[in-house]
Amino acid sequence: MLNVSVKELEEKLLHRREIDDATIEMLKKDERKGVQRLLKRYETMKQKELALEQMHLQMTEYESNLRKEGFVHIAGLDEVGRGPLAGPVVAAAVILPSDFKLLGLTDSKKLSKEKRDMFFDVITNEAIAYSIQMVHAAEIDEINIYESTKLAMSRAVKEMNCQPDHLLLDAMKLDLPIGQTSIIKGDQKSLTIAASSVLAKVTRDRYMEEVAREFPGYGFSNHVGYGTKQHLDAISKLGVTREHRKSFKPIAEVV
Repeated sequence: MLNVSVKELEEKLLHRREIDDATIEMLKKDERKGVQRLLKRYETMKQKELALEQMHLQMTEYESNLRKEGFVHIAGLDEVGRGPLAGPVVAAAVILPSDFKLLGLTDSKKLSKEKRDMFFDVITNEAIAYSIQMVHAAEIDEINIYESTKLAMSRAVKEMNCQPDHLLLDAMKLDLPIGQTSIIKGDQKSLTIAASSVLAKVTRDRYMEEVAREFPGYGFSNHVGYGTKQHLDAISKLGVTREHRKSFKPIAEVV
């Protein structure tokens, strides 16, 4: 290894090529500063991977315990969009294979847009089943946001092409004849709920991008319907659209 260039070592160390422990020990004796910098980057990378592996194990505990009890098709559910002034509330349900692994998967709000989009593709390609449902502003105004959230989640379960035998939910309970486990901050504690949060978040963000094209001037692609100053200013100038929740303050005060 002493005759190998730093660039070649970088390829081996940092691009997932197998390096055994004996080689690492030998490289530690290499006096080239470039090699020592590479080793530090390599060790940092390995520590991050170890932390992600540990997080994955922790986030599959609920699923593992349920499988030990005999459950097979465990669906995770989550929703996005309870707080905005405009746009739908979106719920997703997903059943993942027992050996599913996607290191770094967690609460969608903690992920970058690029990572969410990438994870969305992996989840939808590898899931046993998934369903994404929306309840739009007019229906939210009729039955309130809490009931709309439950309705979107229930629809997501019912529309799955493989019916679950247990549900994992983020601090919710549904009126469905299926066993359920409600977990506070479930999108940070269950891999299946985290996967559903990604599906719901990406779907809603993409929908709001379409809304932004239909209703320019509101900035929907930026605030995705939340009550930002930009959004409130646009409402005062342009009025409300069909996407606005007329039962929500301050929309209710201007219609």
